[in-house]
Amino acid sequence: MLKFYFNGSPNPTKVALFLEEAELKYEAIPVDTRKGEQFAPAYQAINPNGKVPTIVDGDVTVFDSNAILLYLAEKTGKFIPTNPAVRGELLSWLMFVATGVGPFSGQAVHFRHHATEKVAYAHTRYQFEANRHYGILNDRLSKNAYMVDGSYTIVDMDVWGWARMVPFILGEQAWAKFPHLKRLVDEISARPAAVRASTLKDKFKFKADMDEEARRNMFRHLAA
Repeated sequence: MLKFYFNGSPNPTKVALFLEEAELKYEAIPVDTRKGEQFAPAYQAINPNGKVPTIVDGDVTVFDSNAILLYLAEKTGKFIPTNPAVRGELLSWLMFVATGVGPFSGQAVHFRHHATEKVAYAHTRYQFEANRHYGILNDRLSKNAYMVDGSYTIVDMDVWGWARMVPFILGEQAWAKFPHLKRLVDEISARPAAVRASTLKDKFKFKADMDEEARRNMFRHLAA
């Protein structure tokens, strides 16, 4: 059975969405990053980057959520187009989320909520870039029901993982700027598979406190 190493953060949750949508059997294995479980030697052996998620599918190991989505879509033939031109669009948008939306959202969250000192320049830069990336998605969705080829694909799942966190990333007022993106997020969030993916974390006990132990484990530069 496929092993899925996860927690409740955006990247693992979008993989959970695919697993639930595709009705794949999997074993959910929690990795509590606030406790530092991502640094355990057994986990580092399958994911040297020490991040979540990771999947182990027989003799195949894949880490990075975007790589996992692509691997699972290609393996199952689900939520991925076969037309070469459309596939080009899918790969482009998938990498846009991988290299833009995700990293800039993560940094925007860090400097908005977790930085131990307020750095105005860093906060302004990452808020601006996160807004810019979500604006691009919103413009795309103003003309298309879904991100690629008018059908629900792994790109929409990829977008959903982060975009559902827009109020936390950019502030409660942010949705007013991205109505088309919110429409997609609301549609996906209402799907039964998304409900199961979002609540998977509730079946396990994860550390809730952002105390000094959690900060050291999640932001290792503080302990350097």
